[in-house]
Amino acid sequence: MDCFHYPLDTETLLRKKRKLRRELLARNPHPLHKKIAILGGSTTNEVADQLGLFLLQYGIEAEFYQSEYAQYWQDAMFGTPELDDFHPDVIYIHTNWRNLTALPTTADSEAAIDAMLDEQYAHFETMWQALEQKFACPVIQNNFDRPNFRLMGNRDIWDPHGRSNFISRLNQKFYAYAASHEHFYINDIDYLSADYGLTAWGDAFFWHMYKYAICLDAIPSLANSVANIIKSLYGRNKKALVLDLDNTLWGGIVGDDGVDGLAIGPEVPEGQVYAEFQSYCKALKSIGVILAVDSKNDEANALAGLNHPDGVLRPDDFVAIKANWDPKDLNLKAIASELNLGADSFVFADDNPAERAIVAAQVPGVAVPALDGAENYIKTLDHGGYFEVTALSKEDLKKTELYHQNAERAKAQAAFADYGQYLDSLEMTATIKGFEPLYIQRIAQLTNKSNQFNLTTLRCSEDDIRAMAGDKNDLCLCGKLVDKFGDNGIVTVVAGRQQGDVLDLTLWLMSCRVLKRGMEDAMMDTVVAEAAARGVKTIVGHYYPTAKNAMVREFYAQYDFTKTAEDADGNTEWTLDVAAYTPKHPHMKIER
Repeated sequence: MDCFHYPLDTETLLRKKRKLRRELLARNPHPLHKKIAILGGSTTNEVADQLGLFLLQYGIEAEFYQSEYAQYWQDAMFGTPELDDFHPDVIYIHTNWRNLTALPTTADSEAAIDAMLDEQYAHFETMWQALEQKFACPVIQNNFDRPNFRLMGNRDIWDPHGRSNFISRLNQKFYAYAASHEHFYINDIDYLSADYGLTAWGDAFFWHMYKYAICLDAIPSLANSVANIIKSLYGRNKKALVLDLDNTLWGGIVGDDGVDGLAIGPEVPEGQVYAEFQSYCKALKSIGVILAVDSKNDEANALAGLNHPDGVLRPDDFVAIKANWDPKDLNLKAIASELNLGADSFVFADDNPAERAIVAAQVPGVAVPALDGAENYIKTLDHGGYFEVTALSKEDLKKTELYHQNAERAKAQAAFADYGQYLDSLEMTATIKGFEPLYIQRIAQLTNKSNQFNLTTLRCSEDDIRAMAGDKNDLCLCGKLVDKFGDNGIVTVVAGRQQGDVLDLTLWLMSCRVLKRGMEDAMMDTVVAEAAARGVKTIVGHYYPTAKNAMVREFYAQYDFTKTAEDADGNTEWTLDVAAYTPKHPHMKIER
C-alpha cells in the first residue's frame, strides 16, 4: 500500500479510509489491540481515523476515546466516567498554538511575559502529572506550531514580545519535561508544520469552519507522526537498512566505471550528494540500526567501492554484504536468516524501481521506499519514520558490533564437528539476576521488541517492570550472556507470579541472536531452582500464538512440562512438577 509511504498519498488516505481499513485488517487478522485516548484542543475525528489507519499498517488495532471539543484539560484534570472506564494504553494530547490562553503583546513588560510563560507551562505540567498519577501510561504531547503570520516580521523570533519567541521558549520547557520524565513523548508539530509549509498547515479556513487545528490534508502527516511514536513503543520499528550500491551509495556503476570513476566525495556536486547520504546511513548506526548490502556486483568490485577514499561507509559498517548475481529478494531472505530477523524488520533501499518491485512482491513485510533522485534519498528514509527512537539502550549503541561478534561465532562453529565442543569453546558465562535498576530500561525494551522467542508477548513499560521487581510475590529474572567474542548484554527475561505453591509464568522471552546456545536451559534451571527455594511445587507456563512466535510452540514440552489445556485459538497451558525436573546443565558457567 504505497499511500502510507513518503510522500503520503493524502487523497487516497482521506477518501478511501474505510476500504483501506478493511484491506489492512485482512492482511493482518491478528493485530495488537491498544486503547488510545485523544484529548483534543480542537476537533479530532479525522485525527483518530487517520491514526487508526497508520497504526493498522504497523499491526496495531486501536480503540479510541476522544474528548469533547476543546475539553482536553477538563478531561485530564477532573476525569469522565467514560475515560476512567476506558483505561487507556496511550494518551495523545492534540493541542496547538490556538489553545494557549495568553500570548504577549508589545505592551507587556518582560517580567510580565516571563510570568505568562510560567503560567502557560504550569497549565500543561499540572495536567501531565494528573494523567501520570491516574493512568500511568505513555503520554504523547504536541509541542506548539507557530501562527502562520509574524506581527513583527523577523523580529518576532528574538524579541521577548514576539509570539514566535514566546512559543519557542514554551516549547523548550516542554522538552525539558520530556527529558526528565519517562513515558512522556513530544510529537513535533513545530517541525511537521515547517516541513508541510506553515501557510498551508495553519490555513485558518479549517479552524473557523470545522475547528480543525490544521488543514485537512495535513492530518495524515500528523497521524503518521503520532503512529510512529506509538509503533516504536510497541516494538514495531524496523531494525535494519539493506542498501544497494551502484547509484544508491555512489553515483555510477563500479564494475563499468571503476572505483576512480565513481561519483562520491567533495569533487563534484553529485558526489557530495552521495557522500551526504552515506553519512546519514552511518549515523543511523548510532541509534541501533544495522546496515547490510544487497547488490548485483562482483564482491571484489563492491568492496573496492566501499573502500573508496572519499567514501564514508566502510565494509565494517555492514553486518552482511551480499554482492553477487543472485536475485536480490533471495539475498535479502538470506540476510534475514543469518541475522535471525523477520523480513518485516527490514527496509530495502535501491534506486532501481524494477528491483524494488521484485523485493516488495517476493519478501512480504519488508519496507521498500521509492527512491527518486539521490538528493531525496535522506528525506525519503527520514520521513518514512521507519526507525523512530523512543528509547535508546546501551545494546542499541553497539548493535553492529554485536552482529559482527555473532559472525565470528558462526565461523568458529564451522571448525567443530561436535556442537557441544563448539559451545564449550565459546567459554560462555551466563549471569542471571533479578530485575535490577540498571537493567530496567533494557528489560522493558526487550518485552516490546522480541517477537519470535516470546511465549506470551506481554508488552511492558518500565513502570510495569519496576512494579514486578518490587512485588515479593513475583519471581523476576533476567539473563546476560558473555563469551570470548564479547558481551551480548541482557538477552532473556522471565517473570512469574507465585500463589501458594504454584508459580504462574506470565513472561518468557529471549533475543534470537543467542538461539541454540543453551541460554534457555540456563534460565529454566534457574527458574526451577529459585521456585523450589520459594516452596513452589508446580510451575505453570503459557504459550499464546502470534504470527511470529511459532518457533516456541512446543518450548515447554522440551522441559518435560505437560500440556494441560488448549483452546480453539491455539493458546496452550503447561505444568511442571518441580520435584521431578532434571537440570539441563548447559555448556556455560552460570552466575546467580
